[in-house]
Amino acid sequence: MIFREETIDSKLVYDGKVIKVCEEHVRVETGNIATREIVMHRGAVAVVALTDDNKIVLEKQYRKAIDDVVLEIPAGKIEHDDDDIKGRARTELMEETGFDAKDIKLIHKSFPSVGYSKEEIYFYLATELTPGKPCTEEGENIEILLMDFDEAYKMAKEGKFLDAKSTIGILIAYLNKYSE
Repeated sequence: MIFREETIDSKLVYDGKVIKVCEEHVRVETGNIATREIVMHRGAVAVVALTDDNKIVLEKQYRKAIDDVVLEIPAGKIEHDDDDIKGRARTELMEETGFDAKDIKLIHKSFPSVGYSKEEIYFYLATELTPGKPCTEEGENIEILLMDFDEAYKMAKEGKFLDAKSTIGILIAYLNKYSE
């Protein structure tokens, strides 16, 4: 049987705009006390958006954390007042790419970094797209690309996406689409 750690105490050590960090003291299986640093994040949505002619909508943008330009699926954080996560996915897709989706469905959800973060990502497949004009936020500099979905799948399978959520989303959407 797997041992579940008991939380002795928890203290907020950082309170930022996107994340909070808690330091928790836990009792481990031996009875000793260990420290865990846990990133608290409201969660995110990620959208694999496919056009009628089997193109995936991708974004190219600079990411300061890794100091590189990255090819990604559209995504965004869940806001404080979001009760409708599916609606948040649709909004992120529209704001960042200009595309609206007539059909959008949840295909997966997961915690990308269970060792230190509570962030959960909800992955959606968006189809029956209608193009529009993006409405990006201040500081977002996004280039929209359409790529053949089979090519994106091949790239994801070969580990060519730097962004893990994009790799996960593309692989799962591909399996979802072609295994039905």
